[in-house]
Amino acid sequence: MPIILKTFMQSDIIQWRRHLHQNPELLYDVNETAGFIAEKLSAFGCDTVETGIGKSGVVGLIGGKLGGGPVIGLRADMDALPILESSGKAWTSKIAGRAHSCGHDGHMAMLLGSARYLSETRNFKGTVAVIFQPAEEGGAGALAMINDGLIDRFKIAQVYGMHNEPHIPIGQFAIRKGAILASADTFEITVKGRGSHAGQPHLSVDPVVAASHIVIALQSVVSRETDPLQAVVITVASIHGGDTHNVIPSTVRLAGTIRTLRPELRDFAERRLGDLVGSIAVAHGASADVSHSRGYPVTFNHDAQTDLAASVARSIVGAAAVNSDLEPRMAAEDFAFMLEARPGSIIIIGNGETAGLHNPAYDFNDDAIPYGIAYWVNLAETALAA
Repeated sequence: MPIILKTFMQSDIIQWRRHLHQNPELLYDVNETAGFIAEKLSAFGCDTVETGIGKSGVVGLIGGKLGGGPVIGLRADMDALPILESSGKAWTSKIAGRAHSCGHDGHMAMLLGSARYLSETRNFKGTVAVIFQPAEEGGAGALAMINDGLIDRFKIAQVYGMHNEPHIPIGQFAIRKGAILASADTFEITVKGRGSHAGQPHLSVDPVVAASHIVIALQSVVSRETDPLQAVVITVASIHGGDTHNVIPSTVRLAGTIRTLRPELRDFAERRLGDLVGSIAVAHGASADVSHSRGYPVTFNHDAQTDLAASVARSIVGAAAVNSDLEPRMAAEDFAFMLEARPGSIIIIGNGETAGLHNPAYDFNDDAIPYGIAYWVNLAETALAA
C-alpha cells in the first residue's frame, strides 16, 4: 500500500464519518453538515473556504507548493435520504426518518481526510478544489452549484467524483469510459374516464382498463422499438385509482421513471411516451394528460480523465483490483452535470459485503476509507504533477 495508508490518522476520519452519519440532513437543508465541513477545512489550512454555493455547498481551495497550474475539482455529496435506518450500529442516525443510506457520510469523510493531507503536504502544481455538494438525492445540487458559478468562479479545468458500491470488495475500484450511469427522468399520467357502478361497466369509460393497456404498451417500447443491445428502462412504479371494490373510478394516475444510457434514446422514449399514452386512452374512449420531467442526464466519463483515474487506482491496489470495464449502472447521479461542464470521471470504490445502497440496513464501511483517501491524494498529485 502507498505510504499514505500507513501514516494518515484514520481514526480521526472514522470519527468524522460516524458523526456525520449520526446527524443526517436532507437535500439543500445541510447547514450543520456544511458548517462541520467548513470548520474542518479552515482548521486544515485551506487557502480559501467558500460556503453557500448552490444554496449550501462548500468549496475549499488548496494551492500546491510546486508553482502555478490548473485547478482540478474533487467532489463529494453531503445529503442523506428520508429513510428510517435499521443498521443497528452504535452510530445509527439520531434523527428518525433520515439516514445516510447511500454512503455520502463516507464520501465526505474521505474527501475531508484528503483535504487535510493535501493541505499539509501540497506536493503538486496548481490548485485542488475540494467540493462538497448538497442535494444529490433528487435535488440536482450539482447543477445548482454550477449555476452559482462553481466552474467559472474557481476556474476548474477538470472534475472528479467517487461513489461507493456494496458487493465490490474492499480495496477494489471499478470504472469505465463513456456512459457509466443512466439518465433519470420521471413521468406522471392521469387517465380520465367516466365513473360508474362496478356492476354496470357499460355505463362507464373505465380508466383502469385504459391505464392497464398503457402499462403493457410502454413495455413494448423497450422490447419492440429499441435496439436490444441498448439499455432503456421504462418503469411504471405507481398506480392509483379508485377507493373501493364496487365503484369504477373516474381517473387513474400512473407514475414512473425512464432510464437510458444515450441522449437520443432519452429523446425517443419521451416522445413515444406521449404518443402511446394519448392514442391508447382515446382508443378506450378516455383521455390522458402526460407530464414528463427531465432529471439527471447520462453520467459520461471522459476518456483521458478515465485513463488517469484507472491508472491512479492501479497504482494503489494493483491492476487485478481495478475493473476498468465496469458494466453501466441504470442508477443516476447528478455529478453528470459537472461532467457536462468539464472533462472528468467518476470512479466506484468497493464497500464490501454490506446491505445495498438506499437500504435501511446499509452503512458505509470504514475499511474503505484509506483506499478512498489514497485515491484522492494520488489523483491530485498525479494530475497536477510538476
